[in-house]
Amino acid sequence: MKCQQCGREEVLPFKCQFCQGLFCAEHRLPENHNCPEIWRAKLPREEARPAYEFKVTVQPPRPSSKLGFSTIEVRDLVVSALLVSGVGLSMLGLRLLSSQPYVVAVLVLVFTGSFLVHEMAHKTVAQRYGLWAEFRLTLFGALLTLISIVSPFFKIIAPGAVMIAGAADKDRIGKTAISGPLTNLAICVASFALTFLLRSNLFFEVVLFAAAFNAFIAALNLLPFGMFDGWKVYKWSKLMWASTFVLSVVLTIEILTLYSDYIQFF
Repeated sequence: MKCQQCGREEVLPFKCQFCQGLFCAEHRLPENHNCPEIWRAKLPREEARPAYEFKVTVQPPRPSSKLGFSTIEVRDLVVSALLVSGVGLSMLGLRLLSSQPYVVAVLVLVFTGSFLVHEMAHKTVAQRYGLWAEFRLTLFGALLTLISIVSPFFKIIAPGAVMIAGAADKDRIGKTAISGPLTNLAICVASFALTFLLRSNLFFEVVLFAAAFNAFIAALNLLPFGMFDGWKVYKWSKLMWASTFVLSVVLTIEILTLYSDYIQFF
């Protein structure tokens, strides 16, 4: 290229940032080639800088109806189910294991299934909002659950939780959080309704235990503290939190009382 000021051949000419012309090293500065846009060089830097506009388009997460599981999640769910089953066996087995092992087996399945259904409700709702959601074991929670198996007094079921990630606002987080307790309340009400139809001692105890345990899980998870679902629900809707929490506490007290009286009677 040739310098537009002196005509000298240049292999790598300099481009003026104001007039966009091409010049040699000697005439590259605006004042050396009589730049017609030299007035821009004398302005404050903010005024000389060209204005740019940026547009950012945020696409909402795509909802999904598929309930997908990764290999890691399946592993964590299996380990969690074994830990929860151990806690259930330690709580229920002492009374019935020697005389009615089949009753213990069914009650432990109800015990473990209630935990898994709660977590899968979180996962399903989160994925329907287009969020990434997978169950993960936590070291501290798994250790507490393991200790609960051997401890005669300390009992807690918290081997892990469903982790979510993505563009989630307060509304989506609140609805995802309350889905677990609502699922347990639905199981509680359905199980309690069955107690009025069943007369057999075996099935009566199973459905009564399912009602009591699911009411307890709902009430526990609706506590308004950071580690529980209740805190997220409380921040989303205080009315929804209060109504579900009071309902779960009332059902827990009433059904646990009935279950305790039934066990003492038999």
